[in-house]
Amino acid sequence: MIKKIGFIGLGIMGKHMSKNLINAGYSLCVYDLNRSAVEELVNYGATGCSSSKEVAESSEIVITMVPDSPDVEQVALGPLGIMEGAHDGLIFVDMSTISPATSKKVANLLKAKGVICLDAPVSGGETGAMNAALSIMVGGQEDHFMLVEPILKFLGKTITHCGELGSGQTVKACNQIQVALNFIGMAEAFVLGTKAGVDPAIILKVLSGGYAQNRVMDVRGPKIIQGEFEPGFKSRFHYKDLNIIMNTARDLNVPLPATAIAHELFNALISSGRGDLDHSAVINIIEDLAKVEARTKKH
Repeated sequence: MIKKIGFIGLGIMGKHMSKNLINAGYSLCVYDLNRSAVEELVNYGATGCSSSKEVAESSEIVITMVPDSPDVEQVALGPLGIMEGAHDGLIFVDMSTISPATSKKVANLLKAKGVICLDAPVSGGETGAMNAALSIMVGGQEDHFMLVEPILKFLGKTITHCGELGSGQTVKACNQIQVALNFIGMAEAFVLGTKAGVDPAIILKVLSGGYAQNRVMDVRGPKIIQGEFEPGFKSRFHYKDLNIIMNTARDLNVPLPATAIAHELFNALISSGRGDLDHSAVINIIEDLAKVEARTKKH
């Protein structure tokens, strides 16, 4: 039975996921470049480490939750990385959202050290991380998945083995396509209705009760029409995901015309200096073009 877990990456998502593992009774050692994030977890009951290498040396399983493919490579393969602290039988679960090709590259190199590797990106944002309600998509051997599933149940509600290594990242890419297009569809609906003189709160109410209803609308719709864009998931990270998607689509020779438009709308959002806002803030670009703000009327 696994008791010692290492967690690397204590950002918006990682800090809540780490706390959930501590709440579940696991012994947790943590590392992040942001020392204040490490201190927060130490005060919560974790043991602080000074490097990814130290985390690997102290753990039976290492979980990473970092921003992008280069970050995973640095944490896993770089100086004082997981590879330097790896031991036979160590389990590495990368829960970041990165390129499937990078997942396979890192896994192939760590396997030479006797490390079991899985990719397990998540969906659900900060709220899902906080409430241990994430959707987790896992790629890797089925017997390896069975080893980590009991732990993942303390982080998410929907845990799915998607297939071989890298398939978790592929399914996450599919998820990010759908989420981006949901945001853009909702944005266009709100802006069109507002420009025509309808209160977006009415639009939200009607759309939420019919075939257009979706979880993106349920969670972010009320915040959008109030002009609240505090990040549950930053726009610049979704743009990063869209870059991964477009590169993967080119590699597989798959045309994604609607996703290409979403990619450019998020590009415009980042270029406008709003990359640290929630990804729902893509509505700001549609508003800029239409010269209207889709905000509910104050009564």
